[in-house]
Amino acid sequence: MFPPRRPYAIPLPEGRVLDLGARCLVMGILNVTPDSFAEGMHITDPAVAADAALAMEAAGADLIDVGGESTRPGAEPLAPDEELRRIVPVIARLAGRLRVPIAVDTYKAAVARAAVEAGAVIVNDISGLRFDPELGRVVAGSGAAMVLMHSRGQPGTLHAEAVYSDMMREMTSELEGSVRRATDCGVPVERIIIDPGIGFAKRAPHSYGVLARLPDLASALDRPVLVGPSRKSFLRDAVSGRTAPERDWGTAAAVTAAVLAGAHVVRVHAVAEMAQVVRVAEQIRSHGHQP
Repeated sequence: MFPPRRPYAIPLPEGRVLDLGARCLVMGILNVTPDSFAEGMHITDPAVAADAALAMEAAGADLIDVGGESTRPGAEPLAPDEELRRIVPVIARLAGRLRVPIAVDTYKAAVARAAVEAGAVIVNDISGLRFDPELGRVVAGSGAAMVLMHSRGQPGTLHAEAVYSDMMREMTSELEGSVRRATDCGVPVERIIIDPGIGFAKRAPHSYGVLARLPDLASALDRPVLVGPSRKSFLRDAVSGRTAPERDWGTAAAVTAAVLAGAHVVRVHAVAEMAQVVRVAEQIRSHGHQP
């Protein structure tokens, strides 16, 4: 028997609703950056990026997550003006062309404000509102939904912060703190999605533990769960040290585990392949509830 996946209706701007729970949704990653850790190629031209997003939608993406700053361990912080220069033209090109919702992957209030004005309807914050307190107020005023990810420290200190006495208890408590920060800023809890932050301030055993105990997190926080295992370094030892673009088979296993554990959304690079993985995993889930 697989754990149940509770349904949620996430309000979005202009009266739209993101229905989560009937099946796991696929979020396609669109990095508009010259230094992403995971792609074999880097997209910086807005027209090329927009075409890539449309191709993801055609391949089965239910959401597109646009990011302009690499958050790999050790990455240098990006100035807001440069982040805006990279992503706003892409989001503006996609608004009205994509049928699926657009998310912006940023922890900066100024960037989120401009992205939502350009057409994004979800703000995906890797810091869980630890980096920029104003971000919560921007989201609250915009009507956008919000993904709050668990992490500790800064991108340059993530590995050193991966010390836990009881990882699930501590992670749950810290995510509860992020939810409180958001609601204190005026973000309705109904608009919040949580992300356990695989690979962020977590060593490989921690990340595997998150996948194994995902139902505990969902139950404790009573919010929909987004999981992002795609091509991350925790897979490296299990797949003989392959580089990030070569880790899609390992990603497929992690995505399957996430779906079976009840994830509402998986965030992936290889949309066409992982959409197939999700569909098969959903079939397995559906038969797990039958006698």
